[in-house]
Amino acid sequence: AVLAVVRKGDKLLLARNAANTTGMWSLVAGFVEPGESFEDCVRREVLEEVGIVVRVDGYEGSQPWPFPDQLMLGFSARWESGELCPDGKEIAEAGWFGPEDHPPIPNTGSLSRRLIDRAFAAIQAEKPRS
Repeated sequence: AVLAVVRKGDKLLLARNAANTTGMWSLVAGFVEPGESFEDCVRREVLEEVGIVVRVDGYEGSQPWPFPDQLMLGFSARWESGELCPDGKEIAEAGWFGPEDHPPIPNTGSLSRRLIDRAFAAIQAEKPRS
């Protein structure tokens, strides 16, 4: 499985899975198809689930996935084009959020949260200091 932290300027793409009733928002994720590269999977899943085109920047980390013999790989990506349009099947809502204005996100320790925290820290570090 892959997970993608997608950045557009000083905002991150966060999405709420349609099956999630807790109100938690996270990163777009999906399963790699046979014959597909991890990077192609990131591009496909983001396009299918929220309707935008991204450029994959690189690998960010991994964690065991709670199914037998599986692994979750995290990637960073940048928005290239398109408007957010959640598919309504897997993704109920999606939006661009900054470090100070985001909905509830996963608990610390998860790969998703590590990627979100790292990206928000990078955004904060890039802000001009007054």
